[in-house]
Amino acid sequence: MRYGFYLPTRGPTASRDGVLSLAREGERLGFHSAMIADHIVFPVNSDSHYPYTVDRKHPGGGDALETFSILGVVGGATERLRLVTSVLVLPYRNPVLTAKMVASLDVLCGGRVTLGIGVGWLKEEFTALGSPDFDRRGAVSDEWIAIFKQLWTTSPASFAGEFYQYENIRCEPFPLQKPHPPIWLGAVAEKAIERAAKMGFHFQVTGPTSSVEYYDACLEKAGRNPQEYNTAQLRWIHIAKSREQAWETAARSLHHTAECYAKWFSEANDIPGDDQQIVGMPSVDEMIAKQEFDMFGENAIVGTPEDARGMIADYLSRGRVTHLVCGMAFAGLAPHYIRSSMEMFAKDVIPAFRK
Repeated sequence: MRYGFYLPTRGPTASRDGVLSLAREGERLGFHSAMIADHIVFPVNSDSHYPYTVDRKHPGGGDALETFSILGVVGGATERLRLVTSVLVLPYRNPVLTAKMVASLDVLCGGRVTLGIGVGWLKEEFTALGSPDFDRRGAVSDEWIAIFKQLWTTSPASFAGEFYQYENIRCEPFPLQKPHPPIWLGAVAEKAIERAAKMGFHFQVTGPTSSVEYYDACLEKAGRNPQEYNTAQLRWIHIAKSREQAWETAARSLHHTAECYAKWFSEANDIPGDDQQIVGMPSVDEMIAKQEFDMFGENAIVGTPEDARGMIADYLSRGRVTHLVCGMAFAGLAPHYIRSSMEMFAKDVIPAFRK
């Protein structure tokens, strides 16, 4: 199993020194992947809930480093770290330019790019960027992917789609990875999982093992071997010397993160019952007392290294996971707590699962 961590795109640590120091430290500690989120602009006023902050608004007055810019800097400063967009909002960018940027980055970084993709959620950002119709973002994303795959493997190329067209162009060099960099699709709803399997994408999952079981079943239905496809599970993690210390430190930030997600999912209501997630959510004090909290169908991994090893082993016994994405930067959690948790996880948890 491989392990990833998120790099900052905003706030005081989203600087050259902050990004590079964390990336280099992650590589030194043995993490496999650096994950980079994707936002370009933020409206001053928005009806769309942002899931990662206490007040449900984007922090820092709209600051956000651009995804490919971070990838380029980090790629030049590391040798082994996998560079992962998590996730790139496909409709935000011109598809031909995006195909060129991904291919160029893959060549210059020695074949280390993984393209994690999503369709987006912030409607006002679509409007500001002049992106295709927000309500058609799924269809647009499918077309963008078709363009990527063609331009990464065929030259010259022509394309006549509903949203984009070109004729007899060359877009070289091709990516170093063949036939192209791995594509991961973030999915929660069954239809999205079915789409990931049908299109032959790896699976970014945030949920119980049943989601992976369904994905594997869909792969088999599509005539694909599940063992040839990766599944990346996002788990919320905070490690400390004692279980009490871990929960005291992380509970409030974890609660706010979960509350924001619940309200966001409630608005989208993609899955039956999403609109009820906020009902019955325990208070911060209840979380600390119980030392247990459900995040997307699985308990958050909060406690000692021993606790983390046990919870990860339990998850592996129930399902298939090839990559564990560590969500350690809880909303409002001080940077030194995040770094300490990351170092302890790398030293005292990861080695237990190396073969």
